[in-house]
Amino acid sequence: MSLTKTATTLNATFVRPAQFYLSGLTNIPHDKYFYVFLCFVYMMTVLGNGLLLSVIYLVKTLHTPRYMIVFNLALTDLCGSTALIPKLLDTFLFDRRYIVYEACLSYMFFVLFFVSMESWTLVIMAYDRFIAICFPLRYHSIVTKPAIAAMLLFVWVFLLSVVACTVGFLDRLSFCGSVVILSFYCDHGPVYRLACNDAYLNYIMAVVGASLSVVIPLVVIALTYSCIGIALSRIASREEHLKALKTCTSHLILVAFFYLPLLGTNIAATTYIHPNARIINSTLSHIIPPLLNPIIYSLKTEEVLNSIKKLYKRNRLSRITFSKKVTSLSQLY
Repeated sequence: MSLTKTATTLNATFVRPAQFYLSGLTNIPHDKYFYVFLCFVYMMTVLGNGLLLSVIYLVKTLHTPRYMIVFNLALTDLCGSTALIPKLLDTFLFDRRYIVYEACLSYMFFVLFFVSMESWTLVIMAYDRFIAICFPLRYHSIVTKPAIAAMLLFVWVFLLSVVACTVGFLDRLSFCGSVVILSFYCDHGPVYRLACNDAYLNYIMAVVGASLSVVIPLVVIALTYSCIGIALSRIASREEHLKALKTCTSHLILVAFFYLPLLGTNIAATTYIHPNARIINSTLSHIIPPLLNPIIYSLKTEEVLNSIKKLYKRNRLSRITFSKKVTSLSQLY
C-alpha cells in the first residue's frame, strides 16, 4: 500500500502521506504493562472527574463562580484524557501504529487544545484566589458568575482559534521523506520536523503555542502569587495567614503537578534525552494531572467532601423511603 498521496494547489505540489507511523516506545521488554497502567489511569480519571462534575452539578450550594472554574477544569481533564488515552491504547496495546493523515491532525488538535485549556483554567483559578485574598471585601462584586462565564468563554474561543491555526498551517507542508513520528501521539513538533519544505512558520507557531500554553500562564500565576504573598505579609494575625494559605493549597498542588512535568520535559529536550525516557515523561505529564485534580479537590476541599456526604445520605434516605413504600404496597395487596 502506498504511504503517500499528492495534492496540487495553486501551481505548487504538496506531498502528503496517506498515513503516519507513531514510533512510541522502542526496545522495551514488557512495555504492554505500561499501557495497561495507562488504561487503569484512564478509568480512574473518568471516574474521579465524572464524580466531581456530578457533585458540582447536583449540589446547588456549589453553583458559585469558584466552582464554575473547578467544573471547567474537571470537564477539560475528562475531555483531554479521552482525546489522548483511548487512541494511545489502541495504537500501542493493539499495535495499530499507522494513523491516517487527517486523523493525525484531528488527534493533535484535541490534545493540544485541552492541554492549553487546562493551563488557562489554572490561571483563572489563580485570579479567583488573588481577588479573594487581596480584595476580600470586593470579592463577590468582582468575581461573579457572568464575569467567570465570560472569561471561560473567551479562553475557549481564543485557544480554539490559536490551536486551529497551529494545526491548520501543517497543511502547507510537504512530507516527501520519512513518515515516522518520534512520539506517542501526533505531536506538533515531531510532525512539522518531518517536512521537506520550509517549516519556519510552523516553528513560529510552535513557539507561540508553547508560550501561550505554558510560559505565559506560569508567569501570570507566579505574579499572582507574588501579589498574594505581599498581601499576606501585611496581615498581622498568624491564624488569618494560615486560613488564607489554606484556600490556596489545592490550587498550588494542581499547578505543581501540571507544570513541573511539562517544564522538566521541555528543559530535558534542550539536551540529549533518550527517546523512551522523553516519551514516558511526556505521557505521564499528560495523564497524571487529570487523574490527581479531582482527588486533590475532593480530599483537600471540605465543601466538596461535605457535598458528597450529603448526596450519599440523600440517596440512601430516598432508597429507604422507596423500599418502605414498596413494602407497604405489597402488604395492601
